[in-house]
Amino acid sequence: MVKPHTKLLHRANKRISLGNAAALLVGAALFGQILGFLRLKLINANFDEFGPNSTDAFFAAFKIPDFFFYTIAAGALGVAFIPVLTDHLHKHDRKGAWELATSLLNLLAVFMTIVGVVILVFAEPLLSLVAPGLTPEQKGTAATIMRLISFNPLLFTLSGIITAMQQTIGRFFFFAVAPFFYNGAIIVSALVFSTVDAGDGGPGQLGLVGLGIGALVGAILQLIVVYFGMHGAGYTWRPNIRPTKDLKLVLNRLPARSIDQGIDSINSIAETRFASKLGTGNITYYENAYTLHTVPIALVGTTIATAAFPRLTERLSSGRSDLFRKDFLMILRAMIWIMMPIVVIAYFTRGYLARLIFAQGISQISLIFGYLVGAIFFRTLYAIISRWFYAQKDTKTPLFVSLFTIAFNIVLAYNLSQPDEYGVAGLAMAQSIVAAVEVFILVSIMLVRDHKLFDSTFWHGLLRIMSVTGFSVLVAFIMISLFPLNVNDTGIVTLGSKLGAIALATFAVHLGVSVLFGLNEAKPVIDRLKKFILKPIRLQ
Repeated sequence: MVKPHTKLLHRANKRISLGNAAALLVGAALFGQILGFLRLKLINANFDEFGPNSTDAFFAAFKIPDFFFYTIAAGALGVAFIPVLTDHLHKHDRKGAWELATSLLNLLAVFMTIVGVVILVFAEPLLSLVAPGLTPEQKGTAATIMRLISFNPLLFTLSGIITAMQQTIGRFFFFAVAPFFYNGAIIVSALVFSTVDAGDGGPGQLGLVGLGIGALVGAILQLIVVYFGMHGAGYTWRPNIRPTKDLKLVLNRLPARSIDQGIDSINSIAETRFASKLGTGNITYYENAYTLHTVPIALVGTTIATAAFPRLTERLSSGRSDLFRKDFLMILRAMIWIMMPIVVIAYFTRGYLARLIFAQGISQISLIFGYLVGAIFFRTLYAIISRWFYAQKDTKTPLFVSLFTIAFNIVLAYNLSQPDEYGVAGLAMAQSIVAAVEVFILVSIMLVRDHKLFDSTFWHGLLRIMSVTGFSVLVAFIMISLFPLNVNDTGIVTLGSKLGAIALATFAVHLGVSVLFGLNEAKPVIDRLKKFILKPIRLQ
């Protein structure tokens, strides 16, 4: 007789394949990034670049809460928690899995509540550490926003644990759609609390503080949505913490990944500090360019790696290291193939993107984003390469590498961002250099541990992908010559049509030449296109 928890896991794995899970997450992430893009554009359009309501204050206010969010909730829980949870479900122990999840949720809830109180009380001293270049008025505004979102790390951590549970049983829908509510709440607040033509006594008098209210409401809505995702999974929350062996195991692994994520946030804090000293507006310029660069990383790297991670851990839990290697190489090559035209388009259209997201400061944002293109490629690869280690329950190696590279980045960013060097663009240069170094070090360690990991088939395929990219570069160059960025080009319709034409031509050539070169990565795309184009229409 098949047990209920076995049926649950079987139905979950049968219901959505790796490809479908990735497609769902990519589609949801694409829509989420569009909302994020709209959110940033509305913030730029509805709030001042200078003065007490300067967007510099808004971006600075999120750095400390984001530090705790990225340290605990953004990825750390997944890589430390999912493998242990997967082992339980593979052994048909759903009760033990849910007891572990409850204990972890309650323990971290207590810890993050304390963190929220600290942020609430010490907002102003923390801001002096993050952005000493803010004026007293800007610092007061930023401190108010920080206090409003002081408990967001707690809400995000609870959401992170719940979504990790859902990923383990093959449920990705609620994990995918929950961020829409967070972005949506901030978008609404940007419109409601706009300082542009606010008038006396209107909601616009709250200014940027209103965005903090939107962020708090959005975090609450996101938690509510992911909680509904546990319906039918047989999970019941209980107010207890059981100090089991597995809980200790997760907690022992959590610091390595948490520190790994946390030092990235420390790097972001250091960059904000450097930018604030370069004058008003530089924090906003860098944040706009940095946000643009995270879009393809989230769409390709994070979504595909998130969808693949439970499958990779399952391969190792089943003792199939051969299938683990095969799946990893397939995913890595697919990510490289997808990213090459994206990197090409991002570089050639950097001016179009800068004007689309922020009409002011276009030259600065374009310059910064151009230097971040290298980081786009290597950070995307890092998403899946790091999970090669995490699937083997090794969180320390990526940590030690990150400790070195982040320290290297801070030193490099400090020197390159000096006014007599490259200014704020030096921060982006450092990001790309360090991202490449980090991937190179991790790949070298992988080769030492598994000499057969990258076989001749992989290298031949990679060489063909690079050859195809040459054609993509040529087409992108021709397209920007045919559709140049003019001084008077503004608005989504004008800029969007030019961007669409350049991107469509580049992707089409990349796909077509890939087919001619016999790349396996192009076959699923061609098959889906054939089904879509040639699918017969039934007439009633």
